[in-house]
Amino acid sequence: MTDPIVDKTFPLREYLDFSIEGGDGRASTSLSLDDQHLNPNQVAHGAVAFTLMDTAMGAAVMSVVDEGQFCATIEVHTRFHRGASKGTLTAEASVLTAGRRVVHLEARTVDDDGRLIASATASFAVINPEAP
Repeated sequence: MTDPIVDKTFPLREYLDFSIEGGDGRASTSLSLDDQHLNPNQVAHGAVAFTLMDTAMGAAVMSVVDEGQFCATIEVHTRFHRGASKGTLTAEASVLTAGRRVVHLEARTVDDDGRLIASATASFAVINPEAP
């Protein structure tokens, strides 16, 4: 199943200028670091790696839920391992377990050399807009 978020308009994605690919319980996001992504110490702000992982995890969830359902982040545990100031950051996420109401995932953000920048585990709620 192809992830519907990949083709949707997403203002934050446009603002940060990152790409999304996904399907079958996996997804990835990536961006080329630019000045707009850096904190005052000239390294990527932690929110950049977090956003890439959170979005990749959401895309992975959307690839396993039924049509018409959507998801929302319940909780994310994030660890930052090292800074990055140039190149491309890529987050890869995968579904660990998918229930009817909650999906558990893991994600990793790496730099061009495959060095671990950040990692996360998360739980996402599966939302059925038709349910009472």
